[in-house]
Amino acid sequence: MSKKKEKFYVVWEGKKPGIYLSWKDCKAMIDGYAGAKYKSFETFAKAKTAYNGDYNDFKGTSKKKRVLTADEKAKYGEPNLYSIAVDAASSGNPGIMEYRGVDTQTVKQLFHQGPFKQGTNNIGEFLALVHGLAYLKKIGSDRIIYSDSRIAIGWVKKKKCNTKLQENTRNKDVIDLVRRAEQWLKSNTYTTTIVKWETKAWGEIPADFGRK
Repeated sequence: MSKKKEKFYVVWEGKKPGIYLSWKDCKAMIDGYAGAKYKSFETFAKAKTAYNGDYNDFKGTSKKKRVLTADEKAKYGEPNLYSIAVDAASSGNPGIMEYRGVDTQTVKQLFHQGPFKQGTNNIGEFLALVHGLAYLKKIGSDRIIYSDSRIAIGWVKKKKCNTKLQENTRNKDVIDLVRRAEQWLKSNTYTTTIVKWETKAWGEIPADFGRK
């Protein structure tokens, strides 16, 4: 008997948006929720890209992601290489998590944290952004910072990591970092411009961990 193929379920709109590892968990988030938006993917990397993107770009029945035309790509322009890019990776949600920041042009790693025993991709993206902001302020750089996570960008603007992850012995180090990051945002000002990395036009963000 062949092994059941693993799937990853993205919930854009539901009781608790996120990436789920089983249909049972996904179903619990969409049952009874009017207008729920969700879809399954074959790899965690694809699910992560979809979750950070727009539901309308992935809702079709085709398993292949629609490729933008040259004219559509042109609307996004080219990424600003005078920048840094941040990203996170998580083997599950929650799962082992790490994050890093790189020079967008050279892909030279500027900072890296983890792996942590338990975290979520969204937490990692949030921590990476705050780390990037603190890094650029410390060295007095006027570069912009790219993130492919709309959620993390929103959390940073609100100065609050709106995670549902409950603190325990496995993730205490991560939760402590979250608290420090939130405190940094409340105690510091910054002039850095945060920009959404447009994966569908430019490909994977340079800080991507390449776990395809």
